[in-house]
Amino acid sequence: MKFIELVLQNFGPYSGKNVINLDTEVDKDTSRPILLLGGMNGGGKTTFMDAIRLALYGHRAECSTRGNLSYSDFLSQCVNNRATPVDNTRIELTFEHIQENKPVVYKIVRYWDSIPKEGKDSLGIIELDPKVPDGLTREELVNTWDDYIENILPVGISNLFLFDGEQVKELAEQEIPPPPVADAIRAMLGLELADKLAVDIEIIVNRKRKELADTQDLANLEEIEEKLSSLQEEHIKIKEEEALYINYFNQAEKDQKDALDKFVAEGGKIAAERSQLEKQRDQKVLEVEEARLGMCDISANVLPLALVENLLIQGQTQGEKEYRIQQAQIASDILFERDKRLLDLISKLDISSEKSKKIKSFLDEDITTLNANLIQPEELWLLPDADSLSQLSNIFYQLQNTKTLAKQQLKILKQKEDEIITLERQIQTAASPEEYTYLVDVLKNAQKKVTEAGAKCESIKGRIRELEVEIESTKKDLREYTTQTIDKKNTEHIIAASAKVQQTLKLFREKLTLKKLNKLEIEITECFRYLLHKSDLVHRVAINTDNFRLSLYDVRGKAVPKHRLSAGEKQLLAIAFLWGLARVSGRRLPVAIDTPLGRLDSSHRGNLVERYFPAASHQVILLSTDTEIGKAEVEKLRENEAIAREYLLKYDSEKRQTSVVDGYFW
Repeated sequence: MKFIELVLQNFGPYSGKNVINLDTEVDKDTSRPILLLGGMNGGGKTTFMDAIRLALYGHRAECSTRGNLSYSDFLSQCVNNRATPVDNTRIELTFEHIQENKPVVYKIVRYWDSIPKEGKDSLGIIELDPKVPDGLTREELVNTWDDYIENILPVGISNLFLFDGEQVKELAEQEIPPPPVADAIRAMLGLELADKLAVDIEIIVNRKRKELADTQDLANLEEIEEKLSSLQEEHIKIKEEEALYINYFNQAEKDQKDALDKFVAEGGKIAAERSQLEKQRDQKVLEVEEARLGMCDISANVLPLALVENLLIQGQTQGEKEYRIQQAQIASDILFERDKRLLDLISKLDISSEKSKKIKSFLDEDITTLNANLIQPEELWLLPDADSLSQLSNIFYQLQNTKTLAKQQLKILKQKEDEIITLERQIQTAASPEEYTYLVDVLKNAQKKVTEAGAKCESIKGRIRELEVEIESTKKDLREYTTQTIDKKNTEHIIAASAKVQQTLKLFREKLTLKKLNKLEIEITECFRYLLHKSDLVHRVAINTDNFRLSLYDVRGKAVPKHRLSAGEKQLLAIAFLWGLARVSGRRLPVAIDTPLGRLDSSHRGNLVERYFPAASHQVILLSTDTEIGKAEVEKLRENEAIAREYLLKYDSEKRQTSVVDGYFW
């Protein structure tokens, strides 16, 4: 199926006749998938989508602005405010469809007066043929149009092909698809056929039972059937209620998490721990005082000498130098006395005068050389002794050890002071008593709602289990009653065969569901990873066979909680869900998207523009504001030659009218 042209005449904000060419063929040999329509909020984009739905389905159309209005009131509401009483409101939708392996082109024409006659519109179906200028009127299709269009694009699945960004947002936020979407999924996957067949078989069996039952049998049988019907209806309602409460429970959990995050962020947790923090701070203050007293003890010994350490080093150097000089002088005096005694001895011995002179000369030179090698300071003023120098060395040793110990104590003192500052800051960030009370109340209320919602969900699940048991019991009673009273008749083979068929059909439906969902899981996983720029985030998407809930798993098979996804990633998951459904269904249908980009960031938006829009279908109609598909995005689509046509829905706020002009915002 492919839309060719849409004509809007006096419909909503569209005044007069507006013809919009929707053909994707640019020329004879070139076809591009995207039709881009730009418009500001309130400019007629949603009305455009409603027009397509209304043209296709008439009174069955799920239009966004209809609400609880009757069809007649809705049609009256759709009349343009500048239309005169003689003007009619008109929608014409031309589309191409493959029928019996041949393309056929139909034009749907719906029109009504400003006050719809008999509360409805007029419908015309025209088959366009190049050989017939005005086309062929197909009256037989007018009477059977609802059935005919159901075979092409069933109304139940239309919202999966004609959708808006708000639907995607809601689908992304909900853990379980709502009942209408679940029904549409079953229809798209072909699962409803098995259910319908099972119902039809049950109807046939019941008819046969009633044909054979006597008056009392019939009354008993109808009583059991009424009970079964009542239980089944209650089961359907309570299942719907369960889905609502599950969503409510999930929202309550989200609110609880938000309240807890706010409680922590605004100091609630610290306020709750304030007393403990103050105790820790006081303990740290005592430890700091003890460290300072320890520093005082250290300072009471040799540590103050560190202030004159350079003078002490100079004094030690000077003292050691003077001490060496003293030792040398003492040695010189000792040698002088020894030489004197030696000379006296030589004079007494029988040694020649010449030799005596040589000895005396040698000794004099030796003394002269020794005295010359002595260090002669300008002034000896310390006059140290060996004990004083030894004590000074000990003082230096103690001073170095004391300095090391003092540095360690200072480091510990600084660390404890920093800890005190950190604790003071934490205490300062704590919420005030009033704010703390408010935060606690909010958190308790959120926790209470989670508890209540969880209890309600469990209660509903318990009731569902009870109903299922009652339904099975009633069915068993019905089977036993049939066996005892009715199945003895000559049609028991029909009923028995029907039971076998139903059992076989049940197994068939289960296997068909698994097969379809397995294929759908693969398609959704492929689409999601293709759209997601973090391709390693999700390795596999699994689908629950009962409620179509999506579960995500990483490459190690570990579950990825849905709340870990950003809002944009959730929207991409919803779009991948719709895309995968379309691919699995095998239906070649156009896709129309109103406000498609929602809360996506630039990275996800780029992936959607480059990867999804050109590949979503053979025909993709995008209705966007200037902030969603902006200048960069539209230039990228043009560069990739993906756009067939561009239009701007230009809205005049003074006249409250929309006109369709060629071209986009840029």
